[in-house]
Amino acid sequence: MKIVKFPQQSDYASILTRPVQDMSVIEQRVMPILEKVKQEGDKALIDFALQFDKVELTQLAMDASVVANATHLLSAELKAAIHQAYHNIKKFHDAQRHTPKKIETSPGVVCWRKSVGIEKVGVYIPGGTAPLFSTVLMLGVPAQIAGCKEVVLCTPSDHPAILYAAQLCGITKIFRVGGAQAIAAMAYGTASIPQVYKIFGPGNQYVTAAKMLVNKEGVAIDMPAGPSEVAVWADDTAVPAFVAADLLSQAEHGVDSQVLLVSTSEKLIEDVNLALAEQLEALPRAEFAAKALENSQAVLVENEEIALDMLNQYAAEHLILSIDNAEAWSERVYNAGSIFLGNYTPESAGDYASGTNHTLPTNGFARAYSGVSLDSFVKKITVQHISQEGIRHLGPTIVAMAEAESLEAHANAVRLRVK
Repeated sequence: MKIVKFPQQSDYASILTRPVQDMSVIEQRVMPILEKVKQEGDKALIDFALQFDKVELTQLAMDASVVANATHLLSAELKAAIHQAYHNIKKFHDAQRHTPKKIETSPGVVCWRKSVGIEKVGVYIPGGTAPLFSTVLMLGVPAQIAGCKEVVLCTPSDHPAILYAAQLCGITKIFRVGGAQAIAAMAYGTASIPQVYKIFGPGNQYVTAAKMLVNKEGVAIDMPAGPSEVAVWADDTAVPAFVAADLLSQAEHGVDSQVLLVSTSEKLIEDVNLALAEQLEALPRAEFAAKALENSQAVLVENEEIALDMLNQYAAEHLILSIDNAEAWSERVYNAGSIFLGNYTPESAGDYASGTNHTLPTNGFARAYSGVSLDSFVKKITVQHISQEGIRHLGPTIVAMAEAESLEAHANAVRLRVK
């Protein structure tokens, strides 16, 4: 990793810049795909499967026997791991349930808010260089807890772990469709694939562009997304090999991933670089990780306050604090998707099985967006009930405000009831 020493605040912008994504070019390629699916439905999806995935499909729905057989194609060890992850994710998200609380705002005026699962949601699971069955759990579990009536899963992969995880989450509508065309299918609906109200899931730049485009047409999406990223703040209490492993675990996602190391210790940075070189050689995805490291850097700063300021400006998807008093410092972090504390909390834990959700804002969107949670799968509906006595007490306030806004019908709706 390139080392930047003691930068000035004016240098932060260039240091923290993500790899440039020219989405306008990608969108121009994606728009014809969306339009064809909108016009031709299933036929377009079958044509695109042959064109892009080199798969000749006779039906889009995943064959029920293939789904049922998935359990027999996985080792007992992997099935146990998936069950443990499912349990932890469910336990963490179960605790996010909202219990309606009735508030009497004034005598006879009672208001509350209830949570309702979004009726129809779509889940996209990529099938490219890595079968992300963990994402099935991350999205399927909160959808299950929220009580979404219809969950549609689209994936170009028939990997048994994806199908097994879907079964655990109660997902039965699984379709062999990938890429931007899968997003189009869930957004517009086809003869085979139901239209949904909100689409979740990661994907390449074409999938991301498709999600952003259908969002403009009124289909909700989980969040804007970009290449995966991690920032590590490490000091002399950190273990260099652990830090290097965390950086590489993110770098191996793809060539456009980015990792950032910030430290007050030059020796730590040097030791991490040595560990990176050693560990990189043993990785099957070394080529991806090496190219990602070219977009990444280690920053040596004078003190902890500068480190904190820089990391809050960066707003990392994943932020690892391998520093002394990590939890105390974490209280001052206000821009991050998810925070990992101490030497024994790898980002991989959040990716798979600790219980938190790994679907997180990237590309600086952690400044304004939260990661996926149970709330992502529900709507909050307010309810109120006013008694006859309540409208008598509150009525004059409403009438006065309505008259001041020259909305006479609003005022009259109250006057009639007060009389």
